[in-house]
Amino acid sequence: MVDSIAPRTATAASGAATAARPTQPGSTAPPGSAQAPPPRRRRPGGTTLRERRALRLGLLFISPWVVGVIAFVLYPLAYSVVISLTRYSGMTTPVWVGLDNYVTAFRDPLVATSVGNTLYYVLLAVPIGLVVAIVLALAMNRDVKEVAWYRTALYIPSLVPAFAMSFIFVVFVNPQFGVFNQVLGLFGAETTNLLGGPTSAKTVIVLMAQLAAGNAALIFLAGLRNIPETLYEAARIDGAGKVRQFFSLTLPLLSPVILFNLITGISAGLQVFTEAYVLTNGVGGPDNGTLFYMLYLYKNAFSYASLGYASALAVLLFAAGMALAGLVYWLSRRFVNYDVAAG
Repeated sequence: MVDSIAPRTATAASGAATAARPTQPGSTAPPGSAQAPPPRRRRPGGTTLRERRALRLGLLFISPWVVGVIAFVLYPLAYSVVISLTRYSGMTTPVWVGLDNYVTAFRDPLVATSVGNTLYYVLLAVPIGLVVAIVLALAMNRDVKEVAWYRTALYIPSLVPAFAMSFIFVVFVNPQFGVFNQVLGLFGAETTNLLGGPTSAKTVIVLMAQLAAGNAALIFLAGLRNIPETLYEAARIDGAGKVRQFFSLTLPLLSPVILFNLITGISAGLQVFTEAYVLTNGVGGPDNGTLFYMLYLYKNAFSYASLGYASALAVLLFAAGMALAGLVYWLSRRFVNYDVAAG
């Protein structure tokens, strides 16, 4: 009995030793033994077949975006730079003039007027818009049962197109039958034409811009929801009131969101066009008071058939926008706080 067990034990030990020995290159592993998976094939660059396949799939999925950026951003930008160096009406062959269009832009008094009007709008509309958006976000962040209705009501005005809102304001501030002057008449005040003066017309457009604050308010709301509640609890324990919590806790932690909305607001403010075009029928009056930079660019391109000069104005606007964004981002290092302790 013992003698019959011994050969089987030896045979098993021999099989285990054979399976444990590494298989030499070119040799065949014994039947039934475990084989290590073959190593992945790598190219000299170090990528495997699976990684190359994933890269091709990724490029395939982002190809619509890449094509869109090339066709609608990079190509128009490069084409505008080239056309800005020519005299071109859109109907004739471009004539090379070098930097003459840029020299003319710096000497054109209407360019200076349009830049001043645009800066006036940016310096008023953007800061006021940030304040309005923060107030709306605080209202949207209230812990009440009807908060969903409040958020919807506060956001809906930002969905109205600027073209339609401009027509509404034309009726609203009309000196004969406008709602604004009818309200003034109830108090015995004289009617006024808000679109009749350069400064008052720009002020109307600044006020119109605040109706679109709902977009920025939603971003501020997301920032508010991201602030840990434990920080407010600690502040209350330390005796901080609502006002102190807002200025010492909420605003510093919202600074990255403020930076984002500030840069996007400046970008949108430099391109203000629709409101002035609708309110003044494309003239930019009164007395060029609403002749914003984009409106003057539009008039040169499509009213005066000076596409080369308009392209030069567009390139200058692009450079100014990039410079302002870079300046704001550089200055933001002084007040933007990216550290939020998770509670």
